[in-house]
Amino acid sequence: DFVLVWETVPWELSGQQDSRENGGLQERSASIHRTWRKKFLDKLHAAGIHMEKHMTRMEKKVVHYLLLSAPWNVLCYYAEELQLHVPLQVLPRQTSNWSASVLRQLGIPNLMAQEGPNLPLDYYTCPFKANKLRWFLGSNEKDTFFSTTQRHQILYEILATTQYGHSREREVGVDRLLSENVFTAAFPLHEARHRCPPGSHPTAGPTPLASPSPTAYLSPQGPYKLRPEELAAGSLSQRQVLFQYWASWGKWSKYQPLDHVRTYFGEKIAFYFAWLGFYTGWLLPAAVVGTVVFITGIFLMFNDVPSQEICMSKEQYWMCPLCKTCPYWQLSKICSTFMAGRLFDHGGTIFFSIFMSLWAVLFLEFWKRTNASLAHHWDCSEFEDIEERPRPQFTAMAPMTMINPITGAEEPYFPKRSRLHRTLAGLMVIMMMIAVVVMFVVSIILYRAVVAILLSSSGYFWFVASASRIASITGSLVNLIFILILSKIYISLAHFLTKWEMHRTQTKYEDAFTFKVFIFQFVTFYSSPVYIAFFKGKFVGYPGNYLSFLGVCNEECSPGGCFIELAQELLVIMVGKQIINNVQEVAIPKLKCWWHKHKLLSTKKVDEEGESVLVEPVPWVMDHQLLVFEGLFDEYLEMVLQFGFITIFVAACPLAPLFALLNNWVEIRLDAHKFICDYRRPVAERAQGIGIWFSILEAITHLAVISNAFLIAFTSDFLPRMYYKYVHDNSLHGYVNFTLAYAPWDFVLQSNTTCRYRAFRDRDGNLTLTYWQLLAVRLGFIIVFEHVVFFIGRVIAWLVPDIPESVEVKVKRERYLAKEALAENKVGCGSS
Repeated sequence: DFVLVWETVPWELSGQQDSRENGGLQERSASIHRTWRKKFLDKLHAAGIHMEKHMTRMEKKVVHYLLLSAPWNVLCYYAEELQLHVPLQVLPRQTSNWSASVLRQLGIPNLMAQEGPNLPLDYYTCPFKANKLRWFLGSNEKDTFFSTTQRHQILYEILATTQYGHSREREVGVDRLLSENVFTAAFPLHEARHRCPPGSHPTAGPTPLASPSPTAYLSPQGPYKLRPEELAAGSLSQRQVLFQYWASWGKWSKYQPLDHVRTYFGEKIAFYFAWLGFYTGWLLPAAVVGTVVFITGIFLMFNDVPSQEICMSKEQYWMCPLCKTCPYWQLSKICSTFMAGRLFDHGGTIFFSIFMSLWAVLFLEFWKRTNASLAHHWDCSEFEDIEERPRPQFTAMAPMTMINPITGAEEPYFPKRSRLHRTLAGLMVIMMMIAVVVMFVVSIILYRAVVAILLSSSGYFWFVASASRIASITGSLVNLIFILILSKIYISLAHFLTKWEMHRTQTKYEDAFTFKVFIFQFVTFYSSPVYIAFFKGKFVGYPGNYLSFLGVCNEECSPGGCFIELAQELLVIMVGKQIINNVQEVAIPKLKCWWHKHKLLSTKKVDEEGESVLVEPVPWVMDHQLLVFEGLFDEYLEMVLQFGFITIFVAACPLAPLFALLNNWVEIRLDAHKFICDYRRPVAERAQGIGIWFSILEAITHLAVISNAFLIAFTSDFLPRMYYKYVHDNSLHGYVNFTLAYAPWDFVLQSNTTCRYRAFRDRDGNLTLTYWQLLAVRLGFIIVFEHVVFFIGRVIAWLVPDIPESVEVKVKRERYLAKEALAENKVGCGSS
């Protein structure tokens, strides 16, 4: 069921050290590790754990594999202690996919449906009680009564709480031993396909859930790849089913087999893939509408009157320098850039912003319903409130115990006041790191300004004409590099702080860690787009009175406007990050697996006679070659940041949902392939949903409404165009001249040249009445936009119940059955 791995250096090689001092240090360290390992394994043996040791001797080291399994009495004790749910009664299978129900009602063939083999059964379940064993299904089959994932949970609980030294020094649990390199790995085994001994034949039928025998023969084709006869007979393991019907690229258009994922990996991983699939499905209408809006922008671009005026102006508009040392330039030179900006900045953006705001509200409301259905279906709807136990690390480190007011059981306790002090100290560290990020953002802003000035004064025509664009693009790339470097540093710091805060349950621990890192990542990834959208070009002054920051002129928008710059920034960060992540997810796991296999298997195994022989592909060796599963945080973070980009700044880039959809189609199969082929099998964890990520998505949805309102009001040209249409000319003829002010008299006298610049100012540099009227229109638009969208969102939330009526009926039915069962001296039950 579980494997512990450690490495030692053979005695004949241990004396070959670089120096005596280093050799002495290594020997003392190895001696301490041997002592800790012996104490730990002795405690496991005393707890009744069965052990089977295997050893592989390499040329320069010896790799020890200790196979662990728990006997029946230990399983029963810990199953009751952990309140593991076991089956009472088989239930009829019901479809839980909303799109399948809709298509069936409409009579449309469902091309996304697929029927996989060995479908997990549905049960009424309840927490295990040893004295009620006879009431449970399959209680007479002790080898298969507890599922493989339940065996893994029990063994991990024992490993995580076993003490090997002083508790005050936190010498408790396998995680600490792994961090100290006493063990090099600890993992549950994947399901392996067996090769029958010579003379026997495989039998058809479903594979039992029990773990394979350690001494089984492995197929030379690998543990998860299918042979034609296996596919025809249907005798597939759960891992083979997932590889064939989930991780295969040919299944990109099919529903995910979520019940199989839950059975093999646990509820936490299953909820991630359920949410990712649900989110990807909802991206389809957003991508379609966004693409239509973009295509509309193409047609509007060629018929846009202001664009034609700029392109045909030739030398009519001489523009003032954008900084003190910049040259004069002709407005007609920005013809192509200005027309490109019209792809994103037109009336369709208003409609699309409202559409995406309501789309986000509907998405979250319907995910609540799906989450409630899955939580009930997977029997974890009350997990966080009642069933979740303290973390094993918390149990080992807590200084005192206290009665749980809900369950009435005595549990480890850490004073809330002490946790509050530690949390506040952690927040101070987070604020310092955020300050570092802000410093980097300011440095990027200064970099853009300096590069633009240097290129503008270089004298080369192409550099002068493209100075602002070059500075913006290179600034975006530098910003992306900073993001990737700072993220690695901060995540390690957040792990340390969250462990120090001593959170009671795994859910609270992960929520605290997620909040810390997301705040940092939010500031890191969104600071540059926020600056371009709301601050760049707003505080530059005017000719003869340019404003500066730290001696450098404040950055002006490119001649085409900040809207096209924002779209460019979003595409660089969003699409660039997605491409980098996907390449990393394909290449890095493969390279790491290759290197790990190279270290373990390319070196030959040395037999007793000193000759080299190949290492046998036994299950524990093959799983040891795989990568360590490091949690779902990075997967969630990538998707939630993407959700932010397609909602907060969607007015500037209507193609963002399309890019997100294409990425997620690839992402689902990439992640599935990693879990099946590249990662060691993680310990199954229960969950009630996606945790704090849902609250973060709600906050992003509200922020998106405000952001899009300000984006349209102050960055887009939509409102100035509407103002000009209703006040001056409905055809927009003369709009370009309307938006350009004349340089102040002082500046004209100094330079002896008359020029124009984008602003609503008079010849003395004062703001005109038109500016204040437009400001009133902009503020009014923000108020109306926010109130209308928030009101419609509230109505939608009120009309769509969080829990489907069918689930409420099932819950009431189960409570009734629970009362009936109690009346007959049975146990209360839930559903799975």
